[in-house]
Formats: sequence, C-alpha cells, structure tokens
Amino acid sequence: MTDRPIVMSCGEPAGIGPEIAAKAWEVLGARLPFAWIGDPRHLPEGTPHAEIHDPAQALHVAATALPVLRLPFAAPATPGRPAPENAAGVIEAIARGVDLVQRGSASALCTAPIHKKALQDGAGFAHPGHTEYLAHLAGVDRVVMMLACEALRVVPVTIHIALRDVPGALTTDLLSDTIRITHAALIRDFGIETPRLAVAGLNPHAGEGGAMGREEIEMIAPLLEGLRAEGLAISGPLPADTMFHPEARAGYDAAVCMYHDQALIPIKTLDFAHGVNVTLGLPFIRTSPDHGTAFDIAGTGQADPSSLIAALEMARDMARARGA
Repeated sequence: MTDRPIVMSCGEPAGIGPEIAAKAWEVLGARLPFAWIGDPRHLPEGTPHAEIHDPAQALHVAATALPVLRLPFAAPATPGRPAPENAAGVIEAIARGVDLVQRGSASALCTAPIHKKALQDGAGFAHPGHTEYLAHLAGVDRVVMMLACEALRVVPVTIHIALRDVPGALTTDLLSDTIRITHAALIRDFGIETPRLAVAGLNPHAGEGGAMGREEIEMIAPLLEGLRAEGLAISGPLPADTMFHPEARAGYDAAVCMYHDQALIPIKTLDFAHGVNVTLGLPFIRTSPDHGTAFDIAGTGQADPSSLIAALEMARDMARARGA
C-alpha cells in the first residue's frame, strides 16, 4: 500500500454511489484505505463513518469506519431522484478530489458515477462528462479513455459519437495521440516496460484490401508503419472480429479500437462486473467504476460494489507503478 490514501468523489448522491462506497469500505477496510468526499447525510443509514480533515488520517481510521472528508450539500438525497440544488456539490467534490491529488495529499482519485443531465440542469455543467471536466481541471488538451479488467485493456479512439460520424472524426492526429498516450501510460501506470499494442481496423475485415473501405490503406496503416519505425511494438490494422479470443489477447497489452462499441462490447462480455474506467494522459491517476448511477435500484441495497472495488484496487496498483 502507498503511504497516501486514495480519495473518492461521491458522485450523484441520488444514485448508487453512496451505497457502493459504503460496501467497498466494508470489504476493503484498512487493507485499502480511501477517503470519501461528500455529505455524510447521503450515506446509507447506519454506515460507520469518521470525519477527517486530511486524507492521511484515513490510514488510521479505515479499520473501523469509512473516512469522510465532509462536504456539505444543499439538500438531503432521495434515491432515484436527483435534486438540482445538489448539482454544485457533486461538481465541487470532483474539484476537491483533483486538488488533493495534485497537491500530493492523495495517491489517486476514484470517482463515483455522476448524472450529466442532473449537473447540466442544476448547475449549468458545461462539460460533456467526467473525463472532459477532469482534463479541464488538469489543464490537459487530450486525454484517453481506457476500460480495463484482468483479461483485457481496451481504448476507443472515438467515444460518444454517432457511428456515422466516426470516419470523419478519426483523424491522423487523434489516432496518433491516442496511441502515444496509451503507450506512455502502459509504461508509467501499469509497469509494462515494452508495451505491445494491437490496433483494430475501422471496417469489417480491416477493409479487406480496400473492398470494404479505404481508411486502413489511406490513413491507419501508414500511421502505424511510422510508429513502428519509431520503435513502438504495434500490430495492425487488424480485423476486430478476430482480436479478442484468448490466443489473440495473449499477444498484446492493450487493444486500440476505432469506436465505442468495438472496444466496449468485448470487455463487457468478458468481465461485466469488474471493468474499470481509467483516464490516461492526466498528471494524476483517475479510475472509476464502469457503470452509471443506476437510479432504478438506488436505495434498495441491491447495488454491486465489484466495479468500484476493482477501480480502487487498480488505482492503488497504478500509484505503486508510478512510485516505482
């Protein structure tokens, strides 16, 4: 364990975030101390918690109580019904977490799920989502989303856009930056000395020599050839439908995919419960569970903390890799 705990932003208090934070603490306790940033009123009733003033204090109280960095919100939380007046608090919890990791008071930031529409309606949130807001706070122009589990790491080059818009958005600069950021992060954050990357084609059968599209011939293949000449270990462009069986996965450390579903369907099929969202390219470590606020089950006690626990464990391992 690092000598600095992880901090966790509370996310949307009307969702399952407070419940899975409490459940994660019950499982991890002092084995993986983290400090939860939020309003204690929003935790499940009866959750043992202790208010602290510095993340370092989490190391001393996590064995018996959930460490809480108290951030008062405007209103109580009603499960499944986000309150507009709490939107500013959700945003502030993220900003406070970023400040703590940037100042070196915490080893990593783990973020509980937010609800973007609730933040837009309640506080005029100007960013498309968590990732873009974190990049803004860090002063970074380009970041990369990775989804990771024990069996697979995937990176979509384009993310939340319509499929018809992918070819136009898929530029040489975007693909090059995504590959370089991923390569650097595998070295720095995952301790892989010589990362191996597999890059998918855009079209079926990676274009099949131009019969099903020319993006591979005209842009993707020449770019990859140039990166290989620089010494990067890259295979591709590869047909996406043959990249994710066990033998194929053994040949690379991360798969770079051209669009959202090309990357996320394989990992969610392999390990739906333990996937972790990692933001690469930030000056600090950020992980998050790979699910949303789940308003439909909030407050029922049914929420599964597995993805959040995996996100905390991955944040710890990444912090150790950076420390090494």
